[in-house]
Amino acid sequence: MPELPEVETTCRGIRPYITGRRIRHVRVRCRQLRWPVPDQVETLAGTRITGVARRAKYILLDLDQAGTLIVHLGMSGSLRICKNAVPLRPHDHVVLELDDRTELRYHDPRRFGCWLWTDEDPMQHSLLASLGPEPLASDFDGDYLTGACRKRTAAIKQVIMDAHTVVGVGNIYACEALFAAGIHPRRKATRISHKRLDRLVHCIREVLNRSIDQGGTTLRDFLREDGQPGYFKQQLAVYDREGQPCLNCGTPVRRIVLGQRSTYFCPSCQR
Repeated sequence: MPELPEVETTCRGIRPYITGRRIRHVRVRCRQLRWPVPDQVETLAGTRITGVARRAKYILLDLDQAGTLIVHLGMSGSLRICKNAVPLRPHDHVVLELDDRTELRYHDPRRFGCWLWTDEDPMQHSLLASLGPEPLASDFDGDYLTGACRKRTAAIKQVIMDAHTVVGVGNIYACEALFAAGIHPRRKATRISHKRLDRLVHCIREVLNRSIDQGGTTLRDFLREDGQPGYFKQQLAVYDREGQPCLNCGTPVRRIVLGQRSTYFCPSCQR
């Protein structure tokens, strides 16, 4: 599933091409995504896209005098900017025709993403209202994470992957941040000191920012908005490196299953 850096990369990629553009026509070629595409989406012709934002893994397309489109890429979704003369592909499910003869196309073979609509504050939408802070925002700091972990006996990896604690720290980035912070993924959250949690916050930000700068992590179904894969996977320290030597100490990287997710760590460097 595309994680926060992939979604942020997509937002940055499409923003200069669609901001300020007027929608000429909306085509919903397949309504049955994770939730049915609401009828309102097909009535947005004539509105102008005034902004592209991200909340967690949701892409928010703001429209003047109308409301907000809430888009999620699901497991295999992507957004592309194409000339309208370029033939549509199978699984191009939603198409926004713009006033400069380009199109924003939503491609999703597995149809697990979503296109929803709200004419109210999108941050109060049921999918967004209960989410935790953004990991790159100032309100996510060592004090906040210490408070969030104070009564949590769950493993720290599960806590930082809980979107009610902090959004967008998916499996790959949780493994990488915990390795950078030297914290064992199974350690109970409540037993980690403030100093170490403050270090973990720093490492989460560092890992995510580095991945955003390099276009996201290469996953089987994800391509950047320009059609090329991301490159961050080439620099992963532990994820998907079971049995390979730790880059710090040479100890073989181990894999365990935690919360039904493959979890990679160095048994010597992380405690």
